[in-house]
Amino acid sequence: MKKYSKLIIAAIVALIFIGTFVFLWQKSQPKEVVYNEFTPKLDSIQKTTIITGKIEPRNEVNIKPQISGIISELLKEPGDYVNAGDVIAKVKVIPDMAQLSSAEMRVRLAEINLKQAQTDFEREQNLFNQKLVSADEFDKVKISLSQAKHEKIAAQDALEVVRDGVSKSNAKASSTLIRSTISGVILDIPVKVGNSVILSNTFNDGTTIATVANMNDLIFRGNIDETEVGQLVNGMNMKITIGALQDLKFDAALEYISPKAVESNGTNQFEIKAAVKLVEGGKIRSGYSANAEIVLARADKVLTVPESAIEFSGDSTFVYVIKGEGKNKTYDRTYVETGLSDGVNIEIKKGVTTKDKVRGPEVIADDKEK
Repeated sequence: MKKYSKLIIAAIVALIFIGTFVFLWQKSQPKEVVYNEFTPKLDSIQKTTIITGKIEPRNEVNIKPQISGIISELLKEPGDYVNAGDVIAKVKVIPDMAQLSSAEMRVRLAEINLKQAQTDFEREQNLFNQKLVSADEFDKVKISLSQAKHEKIAAQDALEVVRDGVSKSNAKASSTLIRSTISGVILDIPVKVGNSVILSNTFNDGTTIATVANMNDLIFRGNIDETEVGQLVNGMNMKITIGALQDLKFDAALEYISPKAVESNGTNQFEIKAAVKLVEGGKIRSGYSANAEIVLARADKVLTVPESAIEFSGDSTFVYVIKGEGKNKTYDRTYVETGLSDGVNIEIKKGVTTKDKVRGPEVIADDKEK
């Protein structure tokens, strides 16, 4: 019995040894290399680029006050539509004390001059009635009285403007009423009731009361790399996709290419602008992030192969044309002249035809199993 057990154990060990040897021998044998195969075909190729940017109004105007003061009332809100001349806010004037004192002094002097001119006129009129002075002398006194009256009115108006921001004589053109200078949508009102505002002058840009824009005239603004800007021309069509409105796409026409580059993230970029052609029902807001797709070049009905089948060697390009079948299959390295590429397929101008087959990249193990 022990003798049989030893024989069985010896047989098992021998089988394991032989199996291991066969396995290692099979693993050491060179594997057959299998390649993808492609047939050149007629197709259309276009080279496109994607530009990131944003949508904004062509004309966006900051409305600023013509006088310094405090916001006393806001009559509009962001999102409201206004016509040119509509009142957006009211300003309560806080007068400058030096200007106020000067204006008050001018009124007092005007009153004194008017009283003196009135006295002179009455005296000269009595003398003229008695024919003791000439008509020329009387006319001069009359003119002086008229000038004094107008000076009093002008001084009073100036005082009211300094003190109240408006005079009785020009109430309709009051600078305390902040009016929109264009028709459009109010994008922003950065002030609140009670905020101090100042007018624009040589030393200050002034306080922005509101930002108004025509939302029916929008542009796409973005930057394109210097390697692609040379392929752009004004009038090129673009497809605009807005991140927040994935279901809507808009056409746009390129209308501006900056003549000067700006550096961005270590590369030179050129600013571009394109007029957006709105579609009905497209609710567009200022500042939306957007992508613009531009076709830089296009070739229709040209012979193409996958770019992965091309071998690049210096300035030359080659493909491996398949000859024969089965075990007799060979690969003939053939020079080809290439053209436009879209990153996946490439145009073949010369070297192969639709009757040829070309070798692609090697089929990896996962692909073989599939």
